Amino acid sequence: MLRLEHLYRRRVPVDKVITPELARACTELSQELRCQIGLLITRRGTIEQVIVGNGRGLFINDLSRFRLGRRFLRGLRLVHTHLHNEPLSQDDLTDLALIRLDLIAAVGVGADGLPADLHLAHILPPNPQGRICDVWAPCPFHAFQLDCDKFVESLEAELARATANHLVRDGQESAILISASKQSRSEQEERLDELSELVRSDGITVLEAVLQRTQEIHPKYLLGSGKLKDVVIKALHRGADLLIFDQNLTPGQVQAIAEVTEMKVIDRTQLILDIFARRAHSREGKVQVELAQLRYLLPRLSGSGTALSRLGGGIGGRGPGETKLETDRRRVRDRIDHLERELISIARHYDQRRARRARHMVPIISIVGYTNAGKSTLLNALTDSQVSAQDRPFETLDTSSRRLRFPRDREVIITDTVGFIRDLPKALVGAFRTTLEELHNADLLLHLVDASARDPEAQMKAVETILDELQLDRIPRLLVFNKCDRLPADESDALCRRYGALGVSALRPETLSPLVEKLAETLAGVSREDQAAANRAEATLPVAGGMALPRPA
Repeated sequence: MLRLEHLYRRRVPVDKVITPELARACTELSQELRCQIGLLITRRGTIEQVIVGNGRGLFINDLSRFRLGRRFLRGLRLVHTHLHNEPLSQDDLTDLALIRLDLIAAVGVGADGLPADLHLAHILPPNPQGRICDVWAPCPFHAFQLDCDKFVESLEAELARATANHLVRDGQESAILISASKQSRSEQEERLDELSELVRSDGITVLEAVLQRTQEIHPKYLLGSGKLKDVVIKALHRGADLLIFDQNLTPGQVQAIAEVTEMKVIDRTQLILDIFARRAHSREGKVQVELAQLRYLLPRLSGSGTALSRLGGGIGGRGPGETKLETDRRRVRDRIDHLERELISIARHYDQRRARRARHMVPIISIVGYTNAGKSTLLNALTDSQVSAQDRPFETLDTSSRRLRFPRDREVIITDTVGFIRDLPKALVGAFRTTLEELHNADLLLHLVDASARDPEAQMKAVETILDELQLDRIPRLLVFNKCDRLPADESDALCRRYGALGVSALRPETLSPLVEKLAETLAGVSREDQAAANRAEATLPVAGGMALPRPA
């Protein structure tokens, strides 16, 4: 034990990988203990850690003091022994790439306990062959020569140049997309395409997408641990800033994956919340998004136990004091309560506005549909408005209402609402209930579908599911396919006939006349049905026992 502690006192010249004396001390100890001995050495030549493993490998302890930051390498090299003078293992190469070591070297233990061969590997810059690291041929230890300091410096510079050549704009983050699911490959590919659109909509560059079909979802990492390490190595090698999962991660999974890498880990819900935070402009929208973010964050808060406690004394104190985690949770709950009260105030304003509309007997048409189906573009085309409309998901968050005049001098209010998406986060549905309650006052729902989507039927089902969950099935719906100009005419006509829908292109005003006529006709039919229902209600009188009798003449 004392000989192991004395290893910390050694110093290695900056131009050496390891000195012969230090290598001999390690191989002799390794032979005596019959286990691997490892040294983590800084670029200044100090011994940061002495690691005692077993006969097959060793475990590297916490390296949080040596964070990557702006560097591409960690500033540490690992030199360890191999009992049977074997080459570097796959675990060695995984640690090299995953931890971003300057280099890794294995000193073989000879039969006499002296250093035998030296095996060395280092990370490679991004290359057309896709190689992660370069493994050198074994060399007798005493014949090995390398100016370690100059080599690592040139390697760091080459990595910096290679990463700078990536097609990522200044200040823009890049990401690797990941999907692990039991679904079919085609369904996974479709979801990854949608995730790519969401990521690009958030201003993030997509470097690569990784897809894994699995029979059983890994409870800790979602992916298998080996596959996850491969993905992280690939992400680090390509200079990615984020790992974005298509599936929603539990707080435990986020923490476990974050322990494997120092990169940011984001799931589908967090990505959508970030997009909403960027696009919310009105006070109402900002309140709803912040509320959704806090509800998502609350169960994911984690602390470091009582080490972060702050004492609270005096009468009415909290005994030994609150931990930092408890304080953070209490502040989040207080903020949630405040935002919920503010939403109640906003809801009262909506009630007043709805009451005014009801007094004027103005019918309401609400455009609903999957995100990026063209709802804002259609609103602009029908009402000659200038609502923001771009070809990207969730461009519109704030409800927009405009007047639409029919040819027979009848006016209606047409509203554009936030778009839907499959697996819409529950936190968003709850936070946006004030906005979504507007749909309950609609006389007609115009369900707009992107005819050019890869699977329009799946998008239709996703929207219908959300509408049913919001208990909007009682409101009449008109199905309309948009972007029909992107399809051949016969294919577009067949799609409309199949679902009994209208086909339009919001970018071509000449295709909208049949839609306007159909809206007027449908609203007129709805009005007649409402009047008939009112007459039936008026023709009956309530009596005791819950029965109703015809009104006497």
